[in-house]
Amino acid sequence: MSQPLKPITDAQLSSEGLELRDNGRVLLIACGALAREILALINANGWTHIDLQCLPAIYHNEPSKITPSVKATIEKYQPEYAEIFIVYADCGTGGQLQRLCNDMGVSMIAGPHCYSFYEGNTDFQARQELTCFYLTDFLVRQFDAFFWRPMGLDRHPQLLEMYFGNYTTLVYQAQTQDPLLEAKAQDCARRMRLAYEYRFTGYGDLAATLFAVADNR
Repeated sequence: MSQPLKPITDAQLSSEGLELRDNGRVLLIACGALAREILALINANGWTHIDLQCLPAIYHNEPSKITPSVKATIEKYQPEYAEIFIVYADCGTGGQLQRLCNDMGVSMIAGPHCYSFYEGNTDFQARQELTCFYLTDFLVRQFDAFFWRPMGLDRHPQLLEMYFGNYTTLVYQAQTQDPLLEAKAQDCARRMRLAYEYRFTGYGDLAATLFAVADNR
């Protein structure tokens, strides 16, 4: 991007999203929980023709807001761009987001959720892990804001069994190799009374997908 990036915080990405525009030809509309990873790929690869518009990451907890918000954002920016790409998986929309993209003539990343495309959709599906609870870098940093406090576990710890009684393992899918984040993820597993597993996934299918979008000039 031609302008230096201002510091962004997880709190801003959660509640406000992110708009980063420099009159590029391609616009990515993404979840705020993916902003840091997408920006890292944009900057590392010099994709100056790609702009980014992130919606609030807190929609992770309210998936009914995703499809109408994506629709409004597409309608707002579609006249300005030759291509718009949606960096949301289904994310609990029950197929509504895919139908919207089909109707509006835009493409979206494949997969049921970010845990799947970070791992690689094929590998994730093959694992068939029905009792795993997943965290990404963003969600490790935001564990209290996204899970612990909204679920009332800070006030009512007896709810832990109700929410997580069917889980056996917390899987930390790490995008970066950060000992501090790994220690925090281990603490999340301890608090949830789950076994802990660390997997370094990197960017998985997110990287491959964005490389394809960037090369489609």
